[in-house]
Amino acid sequence: MTTNIFIQSHDRPGIIEAALKDAATLGDLHDALVAAGVAIDADTFIFIDEAEEPLHGERHHALPGIKRGTRIYVTRCKRIKAIVRFLDKTEEQEFPPGTRVRAVKAQAVHAFHITPKDAADHVLQLCGSTERPTSDTPLHQLAKGDCAVCFDLVPEKRVEG
Repeated sequence: MTTNIFIQSHDRPGIIEAALKDAATLGDLHDALVAAGVAIDADTFIFIDEAEEPLHGERHHALPGIKRGTRIYVTRCKRIKAIVRFLDKTEEQEFPPGTRVRAVKAQAVHAFHITPKDAADHVLQLCGSTERPTSDTPLHQLAKGDCAVCFDLVPEKRVEG
């Protein structure tokens, strides 16, 4: 039996689908990444979903938590600095690459002491743009070469009528 996984890499746009055998090892994952055309070297980190730490170990070590639909992030960033600006305040925190935008917003809401009602009316928008990534977008997808992403916490425009 095999399990389908989804790979996002710093050196390739989009999502790559691959298959791993059940009870896969770290070596099996490395082989699948190479077969998918993903470059791995000494400066590359591999994360599973929203794991806090990158994978490490020998080729024969079992992979933890691999199930159908697991996302694998291959990146040069061990942590991604998320900068959130709100009014005249700025909050910075580092997150693993697989962290979703919703977790960054939750942390910012807490740091800025925003009420749940007010938080529901705000969204994260990439600094200097009008792009508002969905709440399930991983930071890995948004961070550039400097391993950082900047957001403005802005009111969500609602039409009432």
